[in-house]
Amino acid sequence: MKWKDWDRNLKVRLFGEGVINILFWMYFPFMAIYFADHFGKGTAGLLLILSQCAGVIANLFGGYCADRFGRKKMMVYSYIGTAFSFILFAAANSPWYESPVLSFIAFSLLGIWGSLYWPASHAMVADVVPEKDRNNVFAIFYMMINIAVVVGPILGGIFFFNYRFELLVIAFVTSVIFSIVLQIYVRETAPKFEQTKQEDGDKKWYSFVMEQMRNYRVIVTDKVFFIFIIAGILVAQTFMQMDLLLAVYMAEIVPVQTILSFNEWTLKASGEQAFSWVIAENGLLVALFTVLATKVSNKFNERNVFMMSALTYGVAIILFGSTVNIWGLFFAMFLFTAAELMAVGIQEGYVAKLAPENMRGQYYAAASLRFTIGRTLAPISIPLTIWIGFTNTFYVIGLLAFVSAGLYYVMGYLMEQQTKSSKGMKKKLV
Repeated sequence: MKWKDWDRNLKVRLFGEGVINILFWMYFPFMAIYFADHFGKGTAGLLLILSQCAGVIANLFGGYCADRFGRKKMMVYSYIGTAFSFILFAAANSPWYESPVLSFIAFSLLGIWGSLYWPASHAMVADVVPEKDRNNVFAIFYMMINIAVVVGPILGGIFFFNYRFELLVIAFVTSVIFSIVLQIYVRETAPKFEQTKQEDGDKKWYSFVMEQMRNYRVIVTDKVFFIFIIAGILVAQTFMQMDLLLAVYMAEIVPVQTILSFNEWTLKASGEQAFSWVIAENGLLVALFTVLATKVSNKFNERNVFMMSALTYGVAIILFGSTVNIWGLFFAMFLFTAAELMAVGIQEGYVAKLAPENMRGQYYAAASLRFTIGRTLAPISIPLTIWIGFTNTFYVIGLLAFVSAGLYYVMGYLMEQQTKSSKGMKKKLV
């Protein structure tokens, strides 16, 4: 699909979300370190879990609202809420007042608004892009995110620790501008029926909640999709550790060491500096190779791609916990990124393939549980290091990735059985 054929909604969002994501990655990777410094590792892990719990509920609610009230409306409202959350965050880190507790509240609110935004965002892509082009379009959006992953942590290493207040004020202004741009230049794409349905206007609020739960119950009965979510939650425990376990591990365990040496010139790095570099390595590789990797992955069965990705994640996370050598960590991140590239371009298209048109928002919201629940559970790794040590914690997470690979195999088998059954029914009807 050529750029000139892209819908204007996508063009506007690609650039707007690119800027927003750079700002996001200027503070997000450092929050685990921030909370661990102010509250201790045990409390920090608990707080990070709590901050994600509300996001799980918000994600499901966001998918329902995206189908009922429209994609655009939810996206605009989400960024208005994001803007006010950044104001609160800035106030808690200003030259006149500092509050880690208020920072935690603002950080949690940002997660909630993000959970409300993404189901509508993904459903909009599925609305306007033909099925044959969806994987590539999703891959380009993901590539833009990872350009932000390259730039954001490098800038964040400077601004988050030295100019945090100014960074958060800029994030507020940018969020306001983006919400206005979405309102003016983006059109609604949700099915007309979902936008104009009026007969429910007199129902009580709880009737909408009950209807939402009924809709998601229908989704859960889709066995293939349900296993896809469970497997995704397990494998998410690996890549969610980039800004959690890996950040704390490299800050506490990886010593200052020489990376390069030439005559009298040497380049040394601390664990914190090396962490920024391996994050940048991941973002750079994903930014460069996402589209190419997606084209290759499209040639294979989704089940096999998901299985190989999960297995590679497991090997990579175990390698992380087995070395403190910076070059060894760079190699582990290379494998980690390879696992990411295998699956990232096809997973959103796979969800669109399973979802009925009138339930895309809810299917994408349910699919996002892989990340929201995964992100909720992932901070357990931080207090787990106190109980069983860093190395064993990495091994446990690697084992979860291997279990995920087995679930993907089961998912593929059930998908094949459903396809055969469907073809058999069609032959009988003929």
